[in-house]
Amino acid sequence: MLKEILQKLPYLLVPLLSSCASLLFDPIENNINPVRHIEEATIDELVITELADVRTPTRKPTVAVYASAFTDQTGQRLSNSMYASFSTAVTQQPSAYLIKALKDAGRNNNGFFTVVERIGIDNLTKERQIIRSGREQNKDSNKLGTLLFAGLLLEGSVVSYEANETSGGAGARYLGIGISKAYRTDTLTIQLRLISVSSGQVLVEKLVTKTILSVSLSDDVFRFIEDGTELVEIESGVVRNESGSLALRSAIETAVLGIITEGEQAGYWSYK
Repeated sequence: MLKEILQKLPYLLVPLLSSCASLLFDPIENNINPVRHIEEATIDELVITELADVRTPTRKPTVAVYASAFTDQTGQRLSNSMYASFSTAVTQQPSAYLIKALKDAGRNNNGFFTVVERIGIDNLTKERQIIRSGREQNKDSNKLGTLLFAGLLLEGSVVSYEANETSGGAGARYLGIGISKAYRTDTLTIQLRLISVSSGQVLVEKLVTKTILSVSLSDDVFRFIEDGTELVEIESGVVRNESGSLALRSAIETAVLGIITEGEQAGYWSYK
């Protein structure tokens, strides 16, 4: 009787161990078909939702972000123990996240910043030249308005990316049945500066660090049955990695929120 129970024990524990792995990621709960699933595109919202609720100042500051003003300075590649990877750990266009954060700041209260285009300033200038040329040829007297100038510049960079800063895990095995959990953390640091165009003075500077967490959970059954003539071995597991782009967005939005708060304390903008 005891022998029969031991023989059937692995089969009884497999569903239990599989359910443990689903604690981290449940395809059914998240409406994901494990065989085939096509996700619809979504519009990204703010990670730091408090940024959308900041008050609108009496006079909205006009800011500009140039293409080379906010870049990745780490040169960090994606870590891979199997082969050399030429993909970067950080996006090479972090300025896109910065501009979105500036545009979304105070959006629930008519916005905080007036953001002017400088990333594609060459294309903008060429298009304005085409308009002027066409109006001159058609003898159109309507003049093209002047571009808005920025009183403030936002500059900075991704200054560090520490891969595998900490790692660890734990596991247990009994009678050929085991379960283990492991984790790893990376650290991302950005720097952001608010600069006065008229004086060149750095008005506010923020340094923000964000931790990126990766977790894996696995379980297995390893058992000989029928007097050692048959072997049962079953494994399952799941890994969840926090998005590096999401972490970068969070750090940028936190820095923008910090600049707004410190600027208010310094009296750079006022409210009604």
